[in-house]
Amino acid sequence: QAQVAESGGGLVQPGGSLRLSCAASGFTLGYYAIGWFRQAPGKGREGVSCIDSTGGGSRTMYVDSVKGRFTISRDDAEKKVYLQMNSLKPEDTGVYYCATKTYYCGDYAHGGAGFGPWGQGTQVTVSS
Repeated sequence: QAQVAESGGGLVQPGGSLRLSCAASGFTLGYYAIGWFRQAPGKGREGVSCIDSTGGGSRTMYVDSVKGRFTISRDDAEKKVYLQMNSLKPEDTGVYYCATKTYYCGDYAHGGAGFGPWGQGTQVTVSS
């Protein structure tokens, strides 16, 4: 059964860093794009970053609000995808999820339609 599980969240001060991990099981990670999404309190889920499948070229993409601060990467041998988050801001607060999609990210930025399965999420809180 295909599953993903997020970890690495926590409480961090503005300007700090966190590295989130998405562990994949039950499927061959290299064939899949992986997206990172977040949901802030009282708001809908939004895409943050995505990386195409290894076979698809591993192209990375970011929404404007995180460009230059977040870096997505994948290690297919370890079956993990990472999201390195630097220069964190209070508006980055939310529950972060990862999810899969066959080969290409496509339109990842708008809620994650077409992605799945989804993990339980990991809480990121940026506050002083």
